[in-house]
Amino acid sequence: MEKARATVYIDAPIYKAIKIKAAETGTNVSAIVNAALRQSLSEDRDDLAALADRIAEPTRPFETFLKELTDDGLL
Repeated sequence: MEKARATVYIDAPIYKAIKIKAAETGTNVSAIVNAALRQSLSEDRDDLAALADRIAEPTRPFETFLKELTDDGLL
């Protein structure tokens, strides 16, 4: 995969934790940051896909939902 350079400012304690993890796992900071970004973006993609699947669902007012929960004895 093609690589690109970027300057990223990371809070010092987080950077220290990444360096420790890199040393413990025998990898490097770039690999850990790439994996974390990949996971975060994947979660966003999954959330957007779920939203797209549910976009056509009917909506109802919060008050109606609350009354249904109360009527069903859940609240």
